[in-house]
Amino acid sequence: MDKNILGLIYATLYIVLVFVTSKLISKFVKNKEKEITRKYIHIMLSNIWFISISFFDHFLIAALLPMLFVIINAISYKYNIIKIMEREDKSEGYGTIYYAISLTILSLVTFYINNPIIALPGILIMGYGDGLAAVVGKNIKSKEYKVMSSKKTIAGSTAMFIISFLVTLLTFIYMGINVILLKALIIALISTVIEAISIKGLDNITVPLLITLIVANMI
Repeated sequence: MDKNILGLIYATLYIVLVFVTSKLISKFVKNKEKEITRKYIHIMLSNIWFISISFFDHFLIAALLPMLFVIINAISYKYNIIKIMEREDKSEGYGTIYYAISLTILSLVTFYINNPIIALPGILIMGYGDGLAAVVGKNIKSKEYKVMSSKKTIAGSTAMFIISFLVTLLTFIYMGINVILLKALIIALISTVIEAISIKGLDNITVPLLITLIVANMI
């Protein structure tokens, strides 16, 4: 079987697995903790890039599922179809749509230039860094601060920095990049700043795209 078709099958099965397990998790968390389930989806779906770089060799095929989810997420946002994924407060922005848009853009661009690995740090920082930072920020009491019109917490931003550093360090080792400690610190700092100033879910676009651009100029 063609590896692109196999990749689409694996990616689809993985997405289904993430949503099925998130549904199971939601049965064990209280209503006020439903954000944990949303962030579980947010984090786990970032891992799909490993499937992409392992199987896809054409930018349009790589972008197929993300483009589909731009449409699905937009419909779900408007009509609250995938309830486990949606916030009740719509004023929080279009985070789920932005997530799919960023994956679409990165699929089109990085696969077109035949270098999709450069997007791995940014996508995983979006998934793990931003996802866990939100959980930590809401569950650990700490001082709030405001950057422009964006409100963040010290605990959340600290978590974003630490997790972004660890994610970058591990992905750089995976990518075989040298002098990784300094580069990982720089990426973690920039990621934290970008996440802090991005409002209404825009960090799902700004973090992966800008970090990918920086990584592309680092290696």
